[in-house]
Amino acid sequence: MGLLKRNPFGHIILIKKWLIRILGILSHRRYRGFNELQIEGSDIIKELPATNVLFVSNHQTYFADVVSMFHVFNASLSGRVDSIKNIGYIWNPKVNMYYVAARETMKAGLFARILAYAGSVSVERTWRSKGTDVNRQVKMSDITNISKALDDGWVITFPQGTTTPFKPIRKGTAHIIRHYKPIVVPIVIDGFRRSFDKKGVRIKKRGILQSMVIKPPMEFDYENDTVEEIIYKLEHAIEQHSSFLKVISKEELAAEEELNKQRQWEF
Repeated sequence: MGLLKRNPFGHIILIKKWLIRILGILSHRRYRGFNELQIEGSDIIKELPATNVLFVSNHQTYFADVVSMFHVFNASLSGRVDSIKNIGYIWNPKVNMYYVAARETMKAGLFARILAYAGSVSVERTWRSKGTDVNRQVKMSDITNISKALDDGWVITFPQGTTTPFKPIRKGTAHIIRHYKPIVVPIVIDGFRRSFDKKGVRIKKRGILQSMVIKPPMEFDYENDTVEEIIYKLEHAIEQHSSFLKVISKEELAAEEELNKQRQWEF
């Protein structure tokens, strides 16, 4: 029975472990080879509890961002601080690690489905569907699934819901923080949109320095902070508040907007 042990989503843990191992080996050179990943603050990872931890981050590609976090988190848990040297850390990965992603994205092809099995908590987007704007209610089953993932381990989420920089934080993340009271760890990434294509699968340019800064857990008054106050804190923590806008040129923003008009899926 041990070989067929499943996580709360019905996925066989042994299969998930092997998927993470294989994907980790195949992707390692993307962060330490073709391009370099500069890491700061990963010593925080080892101090976190085993469950009810929510990582919040800005978002630059569909898949490369979250895959890099799987590398960094597992390397840190194996004793490597701010480094992903020696791929041996991926042999015994943390299998109760999840990431929130749009359901339509995770069904878009075999590769996406494999990544979904490796740890996706798929949700229905309330504001976008197949490239068009929509307005629909949050599915309670999606909230329940995020709760399951937090109860089982760690969850990575991109609260803007898009790879376009400086877009608003979605209120759903703030509601999750208020209701489930997780430890919230902010992460700021950069360089991924220059290194990879939109999906984060094809290497667009080599020799790019990618960066990941893991900040100390945030402080909230879970009982009294309003949704708006939590959003404001998140915007600053992941450096997506308008006060940080000056670091992005108008040309970069225009190019990003144009690419987003052309693509069909985002999360």
